[in-house]
Amino acid sequence: MKKILLVALLLATATTASAQFEQGLKYVGAYATGLDMNYSTKNKFRFGLGAEAGYFIMDHFMLKVDASYQHTDASDDFTLGAGARYYVTHHGFYLGAGAQYAHHSPNNNDVLIPIEAGYSFYFNDYISFEPALYYRMSVNDFGDGSTVGLKIGVGFYF
Repeated sequence: MKKILLVALLLATATTASAQFEQGLKYVGAYATGLDMNYSTKNKFRFGLGAEAGYFIMDHFMLKVDASYQHTDASDDFTLGAGARYYVTHHGFYLGAGAQYAHHSPNNNDVLIPIEAGYSFYFNDYISFEPALYYRMSVNDFGDGSTVGLKIGVGFYF
């Protein structure tokens, strides 16, 4: 019975708590991705890790930078990027876009244009669980380099 009450309390907290997306707020997050789908069948296995940091320049609008590593069965990819995230509602639904520089080993460089839609489930006013769907369009190789995927992350707002 105690476990059921604890789970119900956590769910109620996650659905009712909301961070304040105010100007001057800072953000640090980390995420994992492994459910990427691309247009070719060359890469059957993918797993990635990433980190991002941001700053709210105005209410509901955050500028952010990110870095990630992604391993596939064909290459290891490193990306550096910058973008923006807009929180549509007070409870955490957001839309994001930006630009990323990607280095695919052994010697292939690319520019990606990522867009994402996600939701922040808050455990309290500072910590959130953030699943998101994204699309990364490759500028160099649209057919084989563009991916659609799901990322699961945690965020810390302070």
